[in-house]
Formats: sequence, structure tokens, C-alpha cells
Amino acid sequence: MKYIGLDLGSVTCGISKSDTGKIAQPVKTMRFKPDDYNACFDMLLDYFEVEKPDVIVLGLPLLENGDVGPRAQLCLDFGEELEKESGIKVVMQDERCTTKDSLEFLISIDMSRKKRKKIIDQQAAVRILQYYLDGLKNK
Repeated sequence: MKYIGLDLGSVTCGISKSDTGKIAQPVKTMRFKPDDYNACFDMLLDYFEVEKPDVIVLGLPLLENGDVGPRAQLCLDFGEELEKESGIKVVMQDERCTTKDSLEFLISIDMSRKKRKKIIDQQAAVRILQYYLDGLKNK
């Protein structure tokens, strides 16, 4: 099975993948105009045509108390449309703290602020996908 992980932001979408179902790796960051989710959507559909994933794991930014806020609702709607248009199963993965954890990791390896800014979304996508894959192992 081939998995793609997504960290959807307001101007970027971090992408990760796993061809083995065991380890997630960073792929790239797609950039789009602020809140232009239609452009992001189209870029992702083109990307899926090339990559042909079996499952898409989309980060779900729940509020700290676990509630669905406006941002999480946007991701739920985006994921539903993505599944409908692509025909690929989309699963939601709690992404609370993934960006924060990724940032702490990149700082710990002494990466410059400029480089961190370029790959933080990819790293968050890696964590989203890895958390999902780890959950599959534990079932």
C-alpha cells in the first residue's frame, strides 16, 4: 500500500509519503495564494495522478480540548471533497502538536531558521503520516 500524508495550511500544503506502510518520509511543500484551497486541491489531484496513492492521510487540527473548530471543519470538508474527486480513501489524523514537535526537532538538529521555514510543513506531514502508520501497527 502507498500512503500520502498532508499537512494543509492557509498558504502551504506539506506532503509526505510511505511506500512501505512503515516509515514516512518528506516529499515537498506546495504553495498557493492565501486561502486559495481550490488551487491546492487541483495541485493535489495532479500529484495523485502521478503518485497513485492507496490512502491519503490528512491532518486534522482539532482544538486542544479535542473539539472541531473552524480550521478542523475546513480540513474535514476538504478531505471529503478530495476523496470524492480523487476516488482515493482519505483518513483524518489528529495533528495537534505536529508542527510544534517538528519545529522542536529541527531546532534540536541546529537547522537555521531560513531552512526550517522551507521544510516545516513537510516535517509536520511526516509526523501526521507516521502517527497514522504507527496506529496501524498497534491494531
